[in-house]
Amino acid sequence: MNEPVSYKRHRFPPEVIAHTVWLYFRFPLSLRLVEEMLLERGVVVSYETVRRWAIRFGLEYVQRIKRKRPSRHDTWHFDEVVVSIAGEKHWLWRAVDQDGYVLDEIVQARRDTKAAKRLLKRLLKKQGCPPRRIITDKLGSYAAAWRQIMPRVEHRSHKGLNNRAENSHLPLRKRERVMQGFRSPGGLQRFVSVFTAVHNLFVPFRSRRCALATHLHRLCAMAEWRTAAGVAA
Repeated sequence: MNEPVSYKRHRFPPEVIAHTVWLYFRFPLSLRLVEEMLLERGVVVSYETVRRWAIRFGLEYVQRIKRKRPSRHDTWHFDEVVVSIAGEKHWLWRAVDQDGYVLDEIVQARRDTKAAKRLLKRLLKKQGCPPRRIITDKLGSYAAAWRQIMPRVEHRSHKGLNNRAENSHLPLRKRERVMQGFRSPGGLQRFVSVFTAVHNLFVPFRSRRCALATHLHRLCAMAEWRTAAGVAA
């Protein structure tokens, strides 16, 4: 069981810190915009303080957020997207399930079979059980990795079937433009680890998007966020 988040040696109340981290990862806001929004509410902090809080507390919060339970009936969709970091190409490999829930993502320097195998192995370890089916685009690296890692799982390779994984990149692409890119592969990996967990928590599954269900989902998500951060409602 995770220990409560420690706010020792921080002069601001935990509620302010938790709200700041939520603003930064939940919405496409720059550090300076978060600073301005806090100032409007009478909280005077620098954008550097916002950045430090995001790094210091972001991962601690998401480690306390409940993950969706895996099932052998799940379908995993895979895709990879290029991200330019300091003028060099890197690839963000991502897996999502049939509901659009991001299962895992990993930043890698290559787009080959070794990289695909690494994602599949990591995902199997994290989920604890294989899916019913995997869906990928026509990239041959997926087929090669599938034959070595999970040959008994049904594999469908078709670009038209993989829109769910491709669309999952859009929130990060929007954020990338606001942040004007990422400085390092490690920085990108740390950011997406929190950003994706927050997105998973607050964005309802595709099957639950009527107005009332969305409203209730967000209320529950906010309550879970406060619990993870260890702050009062």
